[in-house]
Amino acid sequence: MRKITGEQYLMRIFIGESDKYQGKPLYQYLVELFKKEKCAGTTVLRGIAGFGAKSHLHTDSILRLSSDLPIVVEVVDAKEQIDNMLSKIDHIITEGLVTLEKVNVIKYLAGNG
Repeated sequence: MRKITGEQYLMRIFIGESDKYQGKPLYQYLVELFKKEKCAGTTVLRGIAGFGAKSHLHTDSILRLSSDLPIVVEVVDAKEQIDNMLSKIDHIITEGLVTLEKVNVIKYLAGNG
């Protein structure tokens, strides 16, 4: 396990649950890519509601059940690693939003299991 502390970068990728790449859900493809490229870690969050550039409302409300809920893929790592990942995903993310911000890593620990 690499050690990361102090100033790092958080990349967030906002996509839709139904987005696909090479026949897989896009979020799954991204997680597998980031693991293969030895990123420090990745988390996928599934939203309950949201809209993007097209202003289409996506919600899990029983009255408007969407099959395309918002997905956020988060990666925290060193700037160089994030820049490397940005160059690798540029052609993969054809719709959505990608953000980048500085974060201060306080703890990054592996458990005993």
